[in-house]
Amino acid sequence: MTDSNASSAPHFATSQFLDVNGFRLHYQRVGSGATLIVLLHGSFLSLRSWRHVFAELSAHATVVAIDRPVCGLTSRPVPKSGGAALYSADAQSDLVAALIEQLGFQRAILIGHSTGGTVALLTALRHPDKVQALVLVGAMVYSGYATSQLPAPVHRMMTALKPLFVKLMRVMIQRLYTKALRALWHQQERLTDDDIAAYRADFMIGSWDRAFLESFLATHRLDLEAQLLHLTLPVLVISGEHDRAVKLAESQRLADELPSAELIVIPDCGHIPHEETPSAFLAAVNGFIQHHANIKLV
Repeated sequence: MTDSNASSAPHFATSQFLDVNGFRLHYQRVGSGATLIVLLHGSFLSLRSWRHVFAELSAHATVVAIDRPVCGLTSRPVPKSGGAALYSADAQSDLVAALIEQLGFQRAILIGHSTGGTVALLTALRHPDKVQALVLVGAMVYSGYATSQLPAPVHRMMTALKPLFVKLMRVMIQRLYTKALRALWHQQERLTDDDIAAYRADFMIGSWDRAFLESFLATHRLDLEAQLLHLTLPVLVISGEHDRAVKLAESQRLADELPSAELIVIPDCGHIPHEETPSAFLAAVNGFIQHHANIKLV
């Protein structure tokens, strides 16, 4: 396995790294409470996504935000031919479970956004002893990341022609990145040019194009809806009223089908409420965790 590290990018003031399941994982940690909260951002973003709520969540908890594989300062290893699917959702859920243990905790509250919500949910299903509660923010369960799978002939072709598809992916993402990011916001003026530039810099590091293709090839149908009844831990489902990436109806369905879930809809907001409406997001999360973990965050 070769590894293209993100050492060329500027580190955040509180950057820390751990070797976890084949990755040099970048994370930030604040707080010192007995409860651990792990923050899992969505695709094409980084732990920067939690900047408006990170400190507030740590008032009475230990909070860890990670750069998920393919993103931020986390390394971008290239698997050997025939190697494990390092970038699959299953592997990422195993990474989260291993991280909780390496940080010295028995379990954690997972707050996952978009595809990070998919990984959070899958972690609770695969490692139920490691997860205390879930906050799923615009989580992809019935569409997109959780249901996509390449037809076998297409997968074989892309695998055989990886150098070509790496170039195609790179060109496509570079051209569409800004437009795609802005589309996640309801009031797009709230997302500044500086924010977009920072996210581009976080994402397009090292062999990001090859790593992204590996993650794309590792995507497969997760069949999460068939497993939801087995998940009895407390769950808060959060949706922006104007979420166009994961429709409000999908979040409503998720809350209805999980045995112990509640739904909070945040008005005047798109797909990323912790960035677009952080105060409303914190109020929702604070109430949920205070009730189910007996702690007060703000």
